[in-house]
Amino acid sequence: MSRFLFVVPPLVGHINPLLGVAEELAGRGHEVAWAGYPEQITRLAGDEATVFGCDMPDGGLVRPPQLAGPAAFKFLWEEFFLPLADLMAPGVDAAIDAFGPDVVVTDQHAVAGALVAERRGVPHVTSATTSAELIDPLAGMPKVGAWLQGLLTGLRGRIGDPSATGDPRFSPHAVIAFTGRDLLGGTELPHERTYLVGPAIAPRVDRSDFPWSALDPDRKRVLVSLGTANLDAGARFLTEAVTALDGLGDRVQGIVVDPGGTLGEVPPGILVRPYVPQLELLTKVDAVVCHGGHNTVCESLWHGVPLVIAPIRDDQPIVAGQVVDAGAGVRVRFTRVDAARLGAAIETVLDPSGGHRAAAESIGRSFRAAGGVVTAADRLVDIAEPASPAARPTDRQCEEPT
Repeated sequence: MSRFLFVVPPLVGHINPLLGVAEELAGRGHEVAWAGYPEQITRLAGDEATVFGCDMPDGGLVRPPQLAGPAAFKFLWEEFFLPLADLMAPGVDAAIDAFGPDVVVTDQHAVAGALVAERRGVPHVTSATTSAELIDPLAGMPKVGAWLQGLLTGLRGRIGDPSATGDPRFSPHAVIAFTGRDLLGGTELPHERTYLVGPAIAPRVDRSDFPWSALDPDRKRVLVSLGTANLDAGARFLTEAVTALDGLGDRVQGIVVDPGGTLGEVPPGILVRPYVPQLELLTKVDAVVCHGGHNTVCESLWHGVPLVIAPIRDDQPIVAGQVVDAGAGVRVRFTRVDAARLGAAIETVLDPSGGHRAAAESIGRSFRAAGGVVTAADRLVDIAEPASPAARPTDRQCEEPT
């Protein structure tokens, strides 16, 4: 059996797709460990997970809410992903020493995993949690692309193998992408070892107390969620969403996720929760209103649920465009939409004659055929089996995992 080390950033949406893959590998008898933010990984993966701690930026990812477009992209890399890599590198080194992985599975934006594994001679595989990176979002911004490559080259000189080449966001061994061709469209993939496995749908640790009995079987149900990384920008949108849902209240029941507690008193019949068990809830809703986060989009489509998407920044406009092009949803302006327009968009995707539900169901079938966590685990085992075993410590003098 093989050992797999998962290296992840402190971002829930980047960890969730790998939870099911890790569970699938463990179920086959392989050993799995994690490197990242211990408290967060333990909360998501469970108390039994083996976790090696890495240093993290103070305060996490906090960006000025007005940042968008190239400015938001540059801020993300310069102020978060690059400092994160420098901080995580010693912890990844220590995890490799202590655990001796055969393969390092590293999130596309936790580049310390790729660069340290490269320097240590351990095969590494990229986990791509968004389809936006696969289509080269910087193709139309060559100066920004050159700027990023300069940053990555400098980072490689500090924590990786300075003589190596290639983009650490795309492992030459394999890229596991949690999306599918029906959503991605006809774009060319980074290389022939890019595997489109579809969403990673697997049971998650559920610590919520969602009131399932409050769901109304006589109304359509609409879930509204902006994820956990947009608390600074979401208050106005959620307020408009509540007003829109109240206007549709005779036909629609809204479930609104408000992790920041930005909403005050809401009309009766609308459920507002700080967190929801999203995967289970998606089996019971008829539409989703979201910001275009890739996990939420793919999980919704996997369940055949159409979308209203209000992208904020980063990869979200690209993902929103993919959904619209596939016919599975409609797009609204995050900063300008009001309750009337949002209500109309919700009615549009709920109308069966519009074809949005049918398109979402078609994509869902293709996602399920791609294999998800089972296919991802198959590809990882294929890479681990012919690989030379990494040197495994005979005595555990390294710091024990948390």
